Amino acid sequence: MTIHANLIDGEWIGGSEAPNINPSNTDDVVGEYARADAGQAAQAIAAAKAASHAWSRSGLLQRHDILKKAADEILTRKDELGALLSREEGKTLAEGIGETIRAAQIFDFFAGEALRLSGETVPSVRPGVGVEMTREAVGVVGVITPWNFPIAIPAWKIAPALCYGNTIVFKPADLVPGCSWAIVDILHRAGLPNGVLNLVMGRGSVVGQAILDSADVNAITFTGSVATGKRVAAASVEHMRKFQLEMGGKNPLVVLDDADLPTAVECAVNGAFFSTGQRCTASSRLIVTEGVHDAFVAALTKRLEGLVVDDAMKEGTHIGPVVDQSQLDQDVSYIGIGQSEGAKLAFGGARLQRATPGFYLQPALFTECTNEMRISREEIFGPVASTIRVKDYDEALAVANDTPFGLSAGICTQSLKHATDFKRNAEAGMVMVNLPTAGVDFHVPFGGRKGSSYGPREQGRYAAEFYTTVKTAYTSA
Repeated sequence: MTIHANLIDGEWIGGSEAPNINPSNTDDVVGEYARADAGQAAQAIAAAKAASHAWSRSGLLQRHDILKKAADEILTRKDELGALLSREEGKTLAEGIGETIRAAQIFDFFAGEALRLSGETVPSVRPGVGVEMTREAVGVVGVITPWNFPIAIPAWKIAPALCYGNTIVFKPADLVPGCSWAIVDILHRAGLPNGVLNLVMGRGSVVGQAILDSADVNAITFTGSVATGKRVAAASVEHMRKFQLEMGGKNPLVVLDDADLPTAVECAVNGAFFSTGQRCTASSRLIVTEGVHDAFVAALTKRLEGLVVDDAMKEGTHIGPVVDQSQLDQDVSYIGIGQSEGAKLAFGGARLQRATPGFYLQPALFTECTNEMRISREEIFGPVASTIRVKDYDEALAVANDTPFGLSAGICTQSLKHATDFKRNAEAGMVMVNLPTAGVDFHVPFGGRKGSSYGPREQGRYAAEFYTTVKTAYTSA
């Protein structure tokens, strides 16, 4: 089997290897991928630092052309790369191909942004003096990505970093190296100079720690758990570097009495259970007013009964497996916690056996929950949702905001008054009206507040806030 090596200073370099296992079929090895050690991580950082000056001053058309070539190849290979994604992460094939298309769109967007770089010129308050404000690259950026979106999240970090002239040391999640390796290979062949993009696969405790400890890394963009995000923040403060964190969510979907019931049910199913619930934007708290509560639960349960949980690559599968045994154990543990807290397991929650050995879990719906229960406050990161009955809109809003997180929030209603009020008063970075809490566009800001996010927003033109630094220059005539 081919060994997929790390890319350091333009050279593919091997090391110890680890298998990439298919969660739909644990007998299937997707590929063998190298694991970098701390020394190789240090080499990658040194290479990125050495390449930084020249790349930050590279031509805009050069950056555009490389990003555009990458976008075009990803789109051309969408079926192949989407299948790789589904095979290594467990998303359904349709979801895998959809995520791959999104990655192509992100690279295409930032190819265009490379040609739209701009500054500002203003007169000084002092006669005869001019003032220019420009944006410059930050320098070496450490990119640390999670396993749940193995091609889209690397794309939305790598594309703007390159667009604005930064060099990169990239550590993908150890569980899903395949899509990350493919993206790096595409960009390398598209013409990136040596050292501009370096791939160091491996364990966070080794490779990630080396990135955190290096004084030569000027910024770190991280998506992952709250606990690890706090470690990234502490290490970054030590080095006085920029850092950007996207972490957890416990997102509410409010369903009011006047909601269109089929729309509300589809929003809940999509947001809470698709992608096996393994999304930071998943609507894991379903907050439903008492007038529609019972009808909503009945309709949602009927919809869940019709969902097919099976191999992600099979036609007709709605929900694939959980990503690995550790995550499955966590999901099952929380289902037990919910029952011990007094919540009613209204549907699902059972381990499932399929034709191939995998981490299959029936989606779980809890009712009779309170917002104080652990299953209503802690991120489970699986196909598990808590239903909370409330009296009216005011109570629904209060419960929705009563969380340490603040990434996404949704409401299903036909009331313009309540929709407008919710958009204004929901304590979240993103608000959805009659839409699932999961699912966002690539050309607008992504991010939250409270314990969900820290630092400038990701994606769209707002990405420049993190990947550039502002310089103000004065000139006397």
